[in-house]
Amino acid sequence: MRAIKVVDYDPSWPRLFGEIRGEVAALLGSLALSIDHIGSTSVPGLAAKPKIDLDVVAISDDVLPMAIDAISAVDFVFHGDRGEKRWAFTRDHDGYGFRLYLCGPANHAHRERLLFRDYLRDHPGRATAYAGLKRRLAMEAHGDSDFYTGGKTEFVNETLRLAKLA
Repeated sequence: MRAIKVVDYDPSWPRLFGEIRGEVAALLGSLALSIDHIGSTSVPGLAAKPKIDLDVVAISDDVLPMAIDAISAVDFVFHGDRGEKRWAFTRDHDGYGFRLYLCGPANHAHRERLLFRDYLRDHPGRATAYAGLKRRLAMEAHGDSDFYTGGKTEFVNETLRLAKLA
């Protein structure tokens, strides 16, 4: 197993998102309703794994097969449905990578990811606590991504609860 690497915030992450957003927007054209920067790299100052996460929302569930085909035709690796009606793709680069999630316009997981992101952006203390948790889990996981991800679940759920109350 490869070690899980959590690094300090990199101010180039918004630019990298902008570049991949432009590429995906040109690729999908009118099939895409929105392309959002999600995940820890979307929160200024937050430590993260050096992967730019983006959610691509299709204009309707009906166009998802066309969008999947279009994204699969370029150099993204297709990983299928992650169980949330969100289709995952990855692309690796030198020192960083991209994780693209494609979903329909009414996707619950997408809405929650935006809510989580926005809450962390608006509550720097909560973001700092999350960074500490992520660093600790990365060290304790010894490359076990299930352990790392599972260890964040309680924090994520509590943050979503707080965000819904705000």
